[in-house]
Amino acid sequence: MPVGRAKVTVTPSTDEYTIAVAFDDEARKWYAQNDDIPIILEDDSLDKLINRVKLAAPEMLEINNLPYEKIKLIFKIEAQAVVA
Repeated sequence: MPVGRAKVTVTPSTDEYTIAVAFDDEARKWYAQNDDIPIILEDDSLDKLINRVKLAAPEMLEINNLPYEKIKLIFKIEAQAVVA
């Protein structure tokens, strides 16, 4: 029977989450949502909202016992325009 050592390298995977972002004209606020994390946030500023999601997403994943060390957030901004 062979005797020796084997080295196994495990590369951590990166979990991707797409965050849906939309602007509510009536409320004058930006909203970000993802049901897998789960997260839903709002803010007056798009930049502030994105920063809040970046901070909150790993924390929400940890609270829900989901991997949070290596995540990639993809922001999908939906826009609509009414042209008369």
